[in-house]
Amino acid sequence: MRTATTWLVAALLLPCAAFAQVHERTLDNGLKVIVKEDHRAPVVVSQVWYKVGASYEHVGLTGISHVLEHMMFQGTKKHPAGEFSRIIAENGGSENAFTGRDFTAYYQQLEASRLPISFELEADRMRNLALLPKNFAKEVQVVMEERRLRTEDRPPALTYEQFMAAAFTVSPYQNPVIGWMTDLEHLSIEDLRAWYATWYAPNNATLVVVGDVNPDQVFALADKHYGPLRPNVLTTPKPREEPVQRGERRLTVKLPAEVPFLIMGYKAPVLKTADAPWKAYALEVLAGVLDGGASARLARDLVRGGQVASSAGADYDLYARQDSLLSLQGVPARGRSVAQLEKALREQVARLQSELVSPGELARIKAQVTAGKVYEKDSVHYQAMQIGMLETVGLDYRLADEYVDRIAAVTAEQVQAVAREFLTDERLTVAALEPLPLDGKPRPAPMEGVTDAIH
Repeated sequence: MRTATTWLVAALLLPCAAFAQVHERTLDNGLKVIVKEDHRAPVVVSQVWYKVGASYEHVGLTGISHVLEHMMFQGTKKHPAGEFSRIIAENGGSENAFTGRDFTAYYQQLEASRLPISFELEADRMRNLALLPKNFAKEVQVVMEERRLRTEDRPPALTYEQFMAAAFTVSPYQNPVIGWMTDLEHLSIEDLRAWYATWYAPNNATLVVVGDVNPDQVFALADKHYGPLRPNVLTTPKPREEPVQRGERRLTVKLPAEVPFLIMGYKAPVLKTADAPWKAYALEVLAGVLDGGASARLARDLVRGGQVASSAGADYDLYARQDSLLSLQGVPARGRSVAQLEKALREQVARLQSELVSPGELARIKAQVTAGKVYEKDSVHYQAMQIGMLETVGLDYRLADEYVDRIAAVTAEQVQAVAREFLTDERLTVAALEPLPLDGKPRPAPMEGVTDAIH
């Protein structure tokens, strides 16, 4: 457990990394370039973030953003399939990509002098992807198998997918990032070419560079490699706002599984959509009160104390593009039922609504948050992630540097206020996994695979 002293020490250390100078410039073709200097090691990370992900998709095309991510490694005319990864590896670097609900991002981490290699390769595939039918046919099959392994063979993940589809009726967050299987089966190369031509353009992307670099040199390098790329005519996606929920929703998912699983989600605003920013930060603290380490309430009262759950957690996505959920989830302890676990979780919610969080408990959560942010600054990759994510969902990247102060300003009364406003049955969706007899196949651990982002 971190003490208040730890919190104060961490707060003193934070400005050294968090408030390092950040430089930004927008190229003539609309590409936004953000550079943050970090000279503690001779490394650099380069990330390209596209404003497109699963929440931009419609039924019939779900999963297309993730399939396109796979195809980005299948070559251009200049660099055939496999060349991108081979060149990065030969230069001692690492690279990967990920698709989320609100973005698709690609990154390389290299020794600082190798940054031009990253720029040349990434700029080439931004507008010049080959998209060959034979590669497309192969990669769609790879994604379909990934879906089987990550979702369909994992009872908690499949339950989570059904839960999201029930919680949202209009919002695109109802669809899985990896896509529905029937959509993947009917996806065409023409669909993919149109999606690529629409969204993969410099004026729909942000280039983030963090590391041992000179900003002016980075901007010149970006202008050289990315500057010649043509922009696209972008159309703002039509709003798909979730209507007001009129009552509690419940569903039961019956699957062969070893243990039951429960997930409860309350519709809640995020930083971008909240009518007052403090509400989003208070929800963040609330989630920390419940699931902020081994001494948090769920672990202390439900797992170790009451032994109602073998595992339990809380989750809240502060930086989503649209209204999201504050969710509670868990696996009942041996001899306990899903109904008993739900009752215990509801009691935790009721306690937040009726009692103020104690000063000591609030200080502990804030100390953990502050210390965690200090440690995150040790990673150039994470620093770039923070900038890219905020920019791509439509927030100012400078909000990352305000995070600790915003959390520190949250009061016990504010935590209670958001619990009363948002953790209500009218906003609630409950999904329970009811285990059926196993079919002889081994099953993964209960909490694995429950995620939105796909690497």
